[in-house]
Amino acid sequence: MRIFGYIPARLAASRFPGKPLKKIKHITMLEHVYERAKLYKKWNSLSVTTCDKEIINFCNKKKYHSVLTSKKHERCLDRVFEAVNKHHKKIKSGDIIVCVQGDEPMLRPEMIKSVVNTLKKNKKAGASLLAINIISEKEFKNPDTVKVVNDLNGQVLYTSRSPIPFYKKFNKKSSPKRIGGIFAFRYHFLKKYSFLNPSPLEITESCDTNRLCDNGGGMFVSPVKYTNYYSVDSPKDLLKVRKEIIKTHLWKKYKI
Repeated sequence: MRIFGYIPARLAASRFPGKPLKKIKHITMLEHVYERAKLYKKWNSLSVTTCDKEIINFCNKKKYHSVLTSKKHERCLDRVFEAVNKHHKKIKSGDIIVCVQGDEPMLRPEMIKSVVNTLKKNKKAGASLLAINIISEKEFKNPDTVKVVNDLNGQVLYTSRSPIPFYKKFNKKSSPKRIGGIFAFRYHFLKKYSFLNPSPLEITESCDTNRLCDNGGGMFVSPVKYTNYYSVDSPKDLLKVRKEIIKTHLWKKYKI
């Protein structure tokens, strides 16, 4: 079983154009994501995948492996599937493909370990996603935060930009969860996903994980202990990350 990592990144993000190359403490967000992901030591390879030649050129300068993909993809997992097949001609059914979204500059290597271990430990799981507890009502109600609800076995039932599950009064002890932007797939399951048409719930919620919920499931949550972990969906998020990232030790381990 091999483990291949892909970081999808594009400049034309509707909510924050150009964000992969925005600076956080003198280096780009993409560099933070790549250097942090690289701290996970079990990769067979780690690549950036993008439809933008500007990002390809940037990766070449940084000596990051990259894969140029089509501009037609609206969902990051479809982009990753194309990149896998361009990059690896002899991929095996059980190989693990990890998608680390390019707007997660505060990720930690143990988060990658968590989604990979979910697949290793659960033979019924075709895919897994990072799930992080939500501790503030503001975040719970934020449509940029994708919430996730799972069954008693950890299988994802639904993901939404709406505040789910419903609470008469928000209580962090009830452990509502959000998606953390890191996903792992067995290759055969990612292939199955990619050949399915975009589903009604996927389109309505703009959540690609709902394609699986609409087609029989098979994705499981990989919970991690709460930590300050912010995705960058807007310029406001970027300002928050610039303040928070210096409080962590990982940026001191970058080899740049």
